[in-house]
Amino acid sequence: MNRLTIYAGEDGPIINRHIYGHFAEHLGRCIYEGIWVGEDSPIPNTRGIRNDVVEALRHLKIPNLRWPGGCFADDYHWRDGIGPREDRPRCVNTHWGKVVENNHFGTHEFMDLCDQLGCEPYICGNVGSGTVQEMRDWLEYMTFAGNSALANERRKNRQDAPWVITYWGVGNENWGCGGNMRAEFYADEYRRYATYCRHFNDGKLYRIASGPHDEDYHWTDVLMREAAAQMEGLSLHYYSLIQWENKKSATQFDESEWFTLLKKALYMNTIISQHSAIMDRHDPDKRIGLIIDEWGAWHAAEPGTNPAFLYQQNTLRDAILAGVTLHIFHNHCERVHMANIAQTVNVLQAMILTEGEKMILTPTYHVFEMFKGHQGATRLPILLQGQDYTFSGDAIPQLSASASRNHMGEILVTACNLNPHQPVELFCNLYGTKITDVTGRLLTAGAMNAFNTFESPDTVKPIPADGMILDGNNLTIMLPAMSVVAVTLT
Repeated sequence: MNRLTIYAGEDGPIINRHIYGHFAEHLGRCIYEGIWVGEDSPIPNTRGIRNDVVEALRHLKIPNLRWPGGCFADDYHWRDGIGPREDRPRCVNTHWGKVVENNHFGTHEFMDLCDQLGCEPYICGNVGSGTVQEMRDWLEYMTFAGNSALANERRKNRQDAPWVITYWGVGNENWGCGGNMRAEFYADEYRRYATYCRHFNDGKLYRIASGPHDEDYHWTDVLMREAAAQMEGLSLHYYSLIQWENKKSATQFDESEWFTLLKKALYMNTIISQHSAIMDRHDPDKRIGLIIDEWGAWHAAEPGTNPAFLYQQNTLRDAILAGVTLHIFHNHCERVHMANIAQTVNVLQAMILTEGEKMILTPTYHVFEMFKGHQGATRLPILLQGQDYTFSGDAIPQLSASASRNHMGEILVTACNLNPHQPVELFCNLYGTKITDVTGRLLTAGAMNAFNTFESPDTVKPIPADGMILDGNNLTIMLPAMSVVAVTLT
């Protein structure tokens, strides 16, 4: 029997809304065409930023947006992106296809985007090719309210009031594209840079150190040992992929690849647990957040597209991957304070795909929308008992689930069925509350590789969940094969 017990009368930790963060890098068609089209574009826009994309992301209650990278961040010099656009220098994007970057989307445009989205900016500063002075000056330019040369330069560029900045990354992947540094070297560099990373107004900066990838536990240990006192967050990058070389298609796959990718996604739990254990030794009070600011599925680029642009389609498999990963973040929310899926538009596991004036929402977008009620809610203790999904002599859990209660007392239960063949009848027992009404939505499709196209944008989208039976405080939920469900209890 598949059973979910929810202890609704007990309180757990708060699921930080920033776990539902996003990431937009100067990479391929994420910024240009995906977000920025320019004020003269026939595509409806507000000060050059696409209206349709903003509206869609606002509907997700997007809490934060990470920018300008990624690898691009450690080759980005902020002064190139301020002042009159016609005077901004044209530079080569060395990491992503060596295309020419015109710097029309810079600091002011990004902060305008965050304002339109109603989200907090998360800016990643340049350690790899930048200087301490450059990073320190960027913060003064953005946050100082007084009479200084940099603050007055901001005013000259039509931004009188300083911006409020909280989240600040000190470099990106400095073990790799951010400088190929050793952990010991970066720890010292981080301490030096972090000393000069301050908010120049009344705000407090949340400084995020460039952390490890995958199972690099040595990096975490060194950073926590040498620099914990100077950081508020430590980043972690983990992508779900079948193999790094010769990546597999996003849409053409069999059950073997379905199973393997979801198993890779579930490994996120082990990655977080191991890094958290190291952090606990140095920070038992969990003051420092684990910031998983790059995660998601990484497939081969779509045929016929520039492989350096990392444009991939997004299927029902990716939606389920997103659901189980968000559940893992909930389970570790005492330590995981923020996460940023890669990436927002037209790159990797995107929320949105665009083609000229056209825009479609991906299956992953719909999972974020179905799960948004978890943002800032109290995680409820659960006990999930279910059978395994077995394939070719291997096994993973067939079910993944999470439950939370918001400030109005509503309970949101989300669940994923990872098995592409077998439906599940899930029996839910609720303790410590009285339930009088239940509504739900379901995301599934007729094929494991179903995806939305510009010709058929609604192939994978939420529908009302049928077959739910409420009997007192007992609820039965029917989960079709390969599905995601979100149920609200009041």
